Amino acid sequence: MNAIERYFGINGTNTTIKTEIMAGITTFLTMAYIIFVNPTILADAGMDQGAVFVATCLAAAIGCFIMGLYARLPVALAPGMGLNAFFTYGVVLGMGYSWQTALGAVFLSGCIFLSLSLFNIRKWVINAIPNSLKQGIVAGIGAFLAFIALKSAGIIVAQDSTFVTLGDLKDFSPIMAAIGFFVIIGLVHKNVPGAVTIGILLVTVVSIIAGYTPFSGVVSLPPSVAPTFMQLDIAGALDVGMISVIFAFLFVDLFDTSGTLIAVTKKAGITNPDGSIPNLNKALLADSSATVVGTVLGTSSTTSFVESTAGVAAGGRTGLVAVTVGLLFLLSLFFAPLAGMIPAYATAGAIFYVSVLMLFTLKDIDWEDLTEAAPVAVVLLMTPLTYSIADGISLGFITYTAVKLLTGKFEQITPAIWILSIILLAKIIFM
Repeated sequence: MNAIERYFGINGTNTTIKTEIMAGITTFLTMAYIIFVNPTILADAGMDQGAVFVATCLAAAIGCFIMGLYARLPVALAPGMGLNAFFTYGVVLGMGYSWQTALGAVFLSGCIFLSLSLFNIRKWVINAIPNSLKQGIVAGIGAFLAFIALKSAGIIVAQDSTFVTLGDLKDFSPIMAAIGFFVIIGLVHKNVPGAVTIGILLVTVVSIIAGYTPFSGVVSLPPSVAPTFMQLDIAGALDVGMISVIFAFLFVDLFDTSGTLIAVTKKAGITNPDGSIPNLNKALLADSSATVVGTVLGTSSTTSFVESTAGVAAGGRTGLVAVTVGLLFLLSLFFAPLAGMIPAYATAGAIFYVSVLMLFTLKDIDWEDLTEAAPVAVVLLMTPLTYSIADGISLGFITYTAVKLLTGKFEQITPAIWILSIILLAKIIFM
């Protein structure tokens, strides 16, 4: 015990090993929904659901272990929401690339992220992107997730004259999705740990009892990861048309990770005296390494989860929290039958709830400044309407440059914004 306390620096942090473990359990419960949602989403891309389930648990566990043992921060990792939806519905189903090529794009984005961390230039990249665009990208992904959730639940359906319309809300699927969403909101409001997971499981149980979902067991040996292991197509991802996709994966992961690390360390009160994040480079290396490993196993980008703040609120302060979460993800490998029974409408409510959280970033936008608000509106609206995070980001960057240029605010256009806008505009014109 003394060795564990010394390694994680528990002494002097106003915590104990027991508190750290309980905080880890709390964090896991708040993010365990990903082991049900991620396989469901990636299965729509044609990937083997059982293999993705294993890849999800292993990638999350490995990421947590690296974060906990190397960076020693109470931050848990798992395949990220939004990026998995973009992977399936944007890149594979939308752009027509194979899931193997999409994995290759995620791998390359992870390698670039890893390089930025190793050479300590991520600060330049983060600072080069305007805060309004960062917030707009998060909100755009939230709107994208909401559209996907409503579509998968049958709450909105295709319609020839208007493209989309309201579905039949009397059907079982929309009713169950709505119940799941309402239950999650109610439980979150009551600060119930694992609210999202409880909502998913409740809808699944009702579905089984009603005869819509066959019961196939709860516990078994893990499925084989072979159908997705080492299946990434890196050569295919080097296609010119994948440039914006790779950058989309990179930017979203980079901004999401940075924002999560800031939020978690501030809430834990473990930031350095100057306000900086302790072991930041190690944390970014952990995050980017987990993404690279995750693609080899067969899942989309692995990233830091803001749900880690739940563990911090429970008293967690050290990397032992992340290690505990990693161990629980390994234990989850034996619950594959349960994950396989989760219907799409059970995860739809959870996905819609996550989208609501992501839309919170809109409150930080200066809506009085049209040159800041317009690019955000473009990203927010065009991401779901084009069914592509990459297109939403591209149009947002181009709009930002155009409005700043036309209003004489040249000094607010950083060299990075100029370069990216020109590249993205050229891609739209010539491809």
